[in-house]
Amino acid sequence: MNGAESLLRAAAAAGVEACFANPGTTELPLVQALDRVPTIRAVLGLFEGVCTGAADGYGRMTRRPALTLLHLGPGLANGLANLHNARRAGTPIVNLVGEQATSHLPFDAPLTSDIQALAASVSSWVRTAASSEALSADGVNAITAAAAGRVATLIVPSDCQRGPGRALITAPCPPPAEPVADEAVEKAASMLTSRGPAVLLLGGRALTEAGLRAAARVGAATGSRVIVETFPARMERGGGLPSPQRLPYYMEQARAMLSGAGAIVLVGARKPVTFFGHPGQPGSTVPETAAVSVLAAASQDGAEDAAGALERLANRLRAPADIDGSVAPAPPVFPSGSLTPETLAAGIAACQPEGAIVADESVSSGFAYFPLAAGSARHTYLCHVGGALGQGLPMATGAAIACPDRPVIAFQADGSGMYTLQALWTHAREGLDVTTVICANRSYQILQFELAGLGGRPGSAAAGLLDLGRPNLDWVSLANGMGVPARRAVTADELVDALEWAFADPGPHVVEAIL
Repeated sequence: MNGAESLLRAAAAAGVEACFANPGTTELPLVQALDRVPTIRAVLGLFEGVCTGAADGYGRMTRRPALTLLHLGPGLANGLANLHNARRAGTPIVNLVGEQATSHLPFDAPLTSDIQALAASVSSWVRTAASSEALSADGVNAITAAAAGRVATLIVPSDCQRGPGRALITAPCPPPAEPVADEAVEKAASMLTSRGPAVLLLGGRALTEAGLRAAARVGAATGSRVIVETFPARMERGGGLPSPQRLPYYMEQARAMLSGAGAIVLVGARKPVTFFGHPGQPGSTVPETAAVSVLAAASQDGAEDAAGALERLANRLRAPADIDGSVAPAPPVFPSGSLTPETLAAGIAACQPEGAIVADESVSSGFAYFPLAAGSARHTYLCHVGGALGQGLPMATGAAIACPDRPVIAFQADGSGMYTLQALWTHAREGLDVTTVICANRSYQILQFELAGLGGRPGSAAAGLLDLGRPNLDWVSLANGMGVPARRAVTADELVDALEWAFADPGPHVVEAIL
């Protein structure tokens, strides 16, 4: 057994079941070793950003790390954007990055680079393997580091992969969830009952079914408003679950929602800030007069038991177990007529099947979906957390592999979809039950909104940088070229027909919605 096989056997024993790979020459021993460790499913991505984004979607759904297998520094660099998103989402991932043979490093060959520096920008744990005998232990240490909701990167020189390995007996490594301190529960109870209008801001692990129900009890018992962070990494929704409002993306709207709050208690969420700095505007959307307390750390800061903390808080407040203060939202209505962002959102919300996983990178076209889907069938919602574009299609890939018995919907903007459209090929090759809905507004519309907010009007040069026409993207042809059946919808009625067609036939489909 060589080092590569010992590493993968240790990973399998620790509970790793998937490897999203785009390997090169320096990773070939690990590629060969995958044949000898069949419990780890090897999935090829045609671009490293697909591999890292898929590992993110997989980790969000399983709360266990997947492996990525990447080729040297340039391969890692190609995947950094979605590793940034995973870091922000608190997703467990282990990157295996090949390196030149130790003896070859002094020659500074063309593909040699500072992999440690690249990895450190997105990883909480980075190590370069020093020997083939220690490689299995390095792998277990990486998995342990990732299990807390972090990105770990193990750099593996090719000679360490080829050299003799050492078997390591280990046990599965479930993601830990540390209980919060009693003092945090007491402080939250005091703030919610003594500082006037209060807000409970939820994120991360607070957005499970148990967390949402407990938060609703707290809100009902204290009169506090329950709000969800703007871009939740994972949230259970629909089917009668409590449905808090989401903090808006635009800073004026976010400030208006939080205005007047005397206290804000953070549960799995960070103190909200604006995405960008604007002249003369504060960077936080929290009122200056509001006191802020942390009941449970945000997922990217640790793995505290946010849902358990909310249940303890509800019990501390003597909130009745059968009262959550919520009103069941109306089920979405099937749209008809013109196809607009609003009717597009309504169509997906009305048609989506029970148990769906919705990976949302709809950007500007999808704002209407979140409130409408509160009345949909039970589903899991995955959102674009870190702001780096090109996450939606790969995230759907990983979610589908993690949960093969559940349909997945990729709600995808056309501009950001082009960053990682190679994921469609993986959907076809792996036979994944992913329905991709393309919001084809043929522009970088979010930038048009931002420019208008700054009081600017684009001239011809600027307008050309915000427009995706000349030629228009043809997603039906792009999908067919990747082996995925596709239809185009230009009205709301055609959209509903296309969605019903896609959901009736398990497997990959694309619906291009012309807005």
